[in-house]
Amino acid sequence: MPVGTNAPGRAAIPQRTLRTDPWWRAPLITFVLLSAWVLYALVRTVSQRAYFAGPEHYLSPFTSPCVTASCPSGARDFGTWFGHFPPFIPLALITLPFLLGFRLTCYYYRRAYYRAFWQSPPACAVAEPHGKYTGETRFPLILQNLHRYFFLAAGVISLVNTWDVVQAFRPEGHSFGFGLGTIIMLANVVLLWAYTLSCHSCRHIVGGRLRNFSAHPLRYRAWGFVSKLNAKHMQLAWTTLATLMITDAYIALVSSGAFGDPRFLN
Repeated sequence: MPVGTNAPGRAAIPQRTLRTDPWWRAPLITFVLLSAWVLYALVRTVSQRAYFAGPEHYLSPFTSPCVTASCPSGARDFGTWFGHFPPFIPLALITLPFLLGFRLTCYYYRRAYYRAFWQSPPACAVAEPHGKYTGETRFPLILQNLHRYFFLAAGVISLVNTWDVVQAFRPEGHSFGFGLGTIIMLANVVLLWAYTLSCHSCRHIVGGRLRNFSAHPLRYRAWGFVSKLNAKHMQLAWTTLATLMITDAYIALVSSGAFGDPRFLN
């Protein structure tokens, strides 16, 4: 089907849009912020440096789980599954594709990067530059239909991140203790869970395929809780990008010796 300025039924006007407001601002900001985050994450994951603070047991979420011989022994809470990884290969190679798939197929992120990177469309009432539209029925966009399965994988990875926080409350030489980094990691995991559970697929899994809620009061309560989170899905999507970066940067600074982790107990 022709789209853009050639779309059927579109008024025969030469202008791309009649909007006079700065409609380009939102997609431009999205483009800059997402590009900056991807660049930061790419540099950090391939550098294989300053991702684990041993005494505090802080492991970066970009490197969890660390299951290769390249990781320090203290970071290998789930064992050693692989040998040494060569430089520039992410140490969390087994989980990063699933996390990336979960974010890329997320309904909100689809809207965000479709508009910011593909201009499909760049904004409401603004014609897109593409000559045709096939939807999500062909490769590679047909892979968007795997979102529900990426959601399940993201749930398992969130459990791994939760375990990392539990270990952060058990620093080296102590049965219990915590510092500023522990609180940062805990806040990040709580928000990651909130983002994961706010997923549209989660809402459907919890409350879908029911003829009436009155016969399923527990599922109705769960559906109501997830629905409230779902209303904040966009905000959680951006907030978790920020907390992931802050958590990783803090651990990198502590592990590299830039400053000591302030301890509140032990």
